[in-house]
Amino acid sequence: MTETAKAPAHLANNYGARSRTMVRGEGVYLYDADGRQYLDFTAGIAVCSLGHAHPKLAQAIAEQARTLIHCSNLYLNPWQIRLAERLAALSGLARAFFCNSGAEANEAAIKLARRYQSVVCGRPDKTRILSLPGGFHGRTLGALSITPKPAYHEGFRPLLPDCEAPASWDELPGLVDERTAAVFVEVIQGEGGVRPVPVDLLQAIAARCRETGALLVVDEVQTGIGRTGTMFAFEQAGIRPDIVTLAKGLAGGVPVGAVLAREEVAAAFAPGSHGSTFGGNPLAMAAALAVLDTVADPAFLAQVREVGAHLGEVLNRFGTEVAGRGLMWGMTVPDAKAYVEAAAEQGVLLTALGETRVRFVPPLTITHAHVDELAARLERIALA
Repeated sequence: MTETAKAPAHLANNYGARSRTMVRGEGVYLYDADGRQYLDFTAGIAVCSLGHAHPKLAQAIAEQARTLIHCSNLYLNPWQIRLAERLAALSGLARAFFCNSGAEANEAAIKLARRYQSVVCGRPDKTRILSLPGGFHGRTLGALSITPKPAYHEGFRPLLPDCEAPASWDELPGLVDERTAAVFVEVIQGEGGVRPVPVDLLQAIAARCRETGALLVVDEVQTGIGRTGTMFAFEQAGIRPDIVTLAKGLAGGVPVGAVLAREEVAAAFAPGSHGSTFGGNPLAMAAALAVLDTVADPAFLAQVREVGAHLGEVLNRFGTEVAGRGLMWGMTVPDAKAYVEAAAEQGVLLTALGETRVRFVPPLTITHAHVDELAARLERIALA
């Protein structure tokens, strides 16, 4: 293992010390600079949906790189049109805006919601944005403003005005009023500890949005594109969002973000109202199309659900408060950071969330055998 006391001299220190240097990936495995193999249950923080060096994805990227990488949104490109059509068919939301990350997608959704209320509905006073405690929506200033975690706000105030979160989940429906522009929710809070939001609460929030004219925005940055066993997690909650934000697993590792919206809502973005230099570039679009060609297959999603159920059963042997769906799981241990380091020593990559929560978000291509391999390696933690 290559030890690093602090960030390399010319890198910003916002990520702190990183003790392992990854140089290669293959399937569900990563390899460090010392040649050591790791079973990857981080998947680049739920990004590498098809694992590493997937042949179909690699071929699509290589072919696109030889054809056209970038041309800007001054011009149409056919890959952007094709991806928008695919996502519309899969989500039921008519139009797509493409950007480069989840934070950018949520930033655009905030702008879209406020502009919709002001320009389309004629309610410039309808500016309030609500979100759930424990949620995470990104690190840009707007996305951070709807992420109610004080530690993330330190040194960055004042944040965007009119952004609020209640003290508890159950309080949120009662806060949705005539001044509320939008409510942002995750079906499963990823950074919040992989904690599913109760379906009845999501439905109550959706009902209040309909009653007041507020928009329901579902942040599917981590849960979308098959992660929970359906293309979108909102399908399992029986709700119909006005806006959905996507990123992470959409292009299997190539930076991409997307905002999907109902036709009436999307109409609020007129020419010049929002934009992105790199958003929707041919390389990212080709990668996302290759990912969807695999993940959108009903048989593939059924496999995610089946292997995910096996993973949930296995995790109950190693921790408490095991929760999740598909291939997105969390469990509680006495010391999350110590557990993650011990797992890495046994060749398993995991993520610590807070002091006691550990997240498992492997590539969607894992099999029962990989889950059994995970179990065998975790068993050695107790024996070490």
